[in-house]
Amino acid sequence: MTSFESKLADKTVRIGVIGLGYVGLPLVHVFWQAGLSAIGFDVDPMKIEKLGKGETYIKHFASENVRVMNASGRFSATADFARLAEVDAVLICVPTPLNAAREPDLSYVTATTEMIARHLHKEMLVVLESTTYPGTTTEVVQPILETSGLKVGPDVLLAFSPEREDPGSGYETRKIPKIVGGVDERSGSCAEALYALAFAEVHRVRDTQTAEAVKITENIFRAVNIALVNELKVAYTKMGINVWDVIDAAKTKPFGFMPFYPGPGLGGHCIPIDPFYLSWRAKKFNVDTHFIELAGVVNRAMPTLVVDTLAAALGKPLEGATILIMGIAYKKNVDDLRESPALEIMEILERRGAKVAYHDPYIPEIVPTREHAELQGAKSVSFDEPTISKFDAVLITTDHSNVDYASLVSWSRLVVDTRNATKNVHRGSARIISA
Repeated sequence: MTSFESKLADKTVRIGVIGLGYVGLPLVHVFWQAGLSAIGFDVDPMKIEKLGKGETYIKHFASENVRVMNASGRFSATADFARLAEVDAVLICVPTPLNAAREPDLSYVTATTEMIARHLHKEMLVVLESTTYPGTTTEVVQPILETSGLKVGPDVLLAFSPEREDPGSGYETRKIPKIVGGVDERSGSCAEALYALAFAEVHRVRDTQTAEAVKITENIFRAVNIALVNELKVAYTKMGINVWDVIDAAKTKPFGFMPFYPGPGLGGHCIPIDPFYLSWRAKKFNVDTHFIELAGVVNRAMPTLVVDTLAAALGKPLEGATILIMGIAYKKNVDDLRESPALEIMEILERRGAKVAYHDPYIPEIVPTREHAELQGAKSVSFDEPTISKFDAVLITTDHSNVDYASLVSWSRLVVDTRNATKNVHRGSARIISA
């Protein structure tokens, strides 16, 4: 049998990526750009159908990329997981959410690994990219793979390489440094060499646990610092101080300060979730992560605090009031709803009796979500004066760049801004409240 290293050397290694979402589809593209053949796997027939037609379903990933990949003959998308037998390296990019008890839900990882185990062959490299707690690769993935009768090390290779996608940021995937750690020396070396074929920089670490800890540390760093500025916002607002002005001034210091910004709560698949993966794991070692858990408490409280601010500014009961949510994506300039605080805010408002609608230029309709099923099917209202002026208040929860905030303020009775999106709007500023 031809070794994995020889296929790397002559660039005949075939790539399989499981999970064609915001992480997996750009990852496929990066390896395709490097001249390799790639198969994308997904259980969602809509994605497979669209890709087959040369269409995208991700705002920041152009359909032209899909059409060119299809035309090359080096890419195909499928829901037939038997085709895993055709690939030499399979990269797992599936969700790792929390369950109702805020504990890690590895059901997608385990189901995917079980599928791989049924089609595992000698000299195959398996890489987990899904963000998770340290120990997942060796304690969860490896035992499942070995149910195939093949052993990690002598027969197959296993590594962890955390995804570092930042949708809408403009960072080119292949230029984001790749972290890689293997369960043994050969696995680490082969995974490093594989990613080096497609990425500008690869940083290899000691083992899979270290690689897993790198990603979770990056996201905890952000979660804790966002909690800090959210708490500062609450304190400074009570003092009559604008936290945005404070941050803008503080970041003029060329050392010792890194700006983070407050908001209506945390969103996206990583930052609201990953800290709980580590705190859960730490308890297994009798360690209490007080600092991390406190940051979670602060950030989870923000949607309710935002609604309270809106209610106080409205000057009348929320019950029966009409509220427009401006922007429901979890961050600016993307079409991603995952863990968006706007969805929770909408539900809080509705529970308090308000009539809620939304406008988002990136999300024409709310798709099914894990925790907000009752919002499914709601459609974005139009952005024009007759529509906006009918609402008692507008709540800015996502600061998309392509929104005309000057017009928004001029058409509105009250604007509650959680993102400082209206900082350059002066006409009608008396109608703007920061939250």
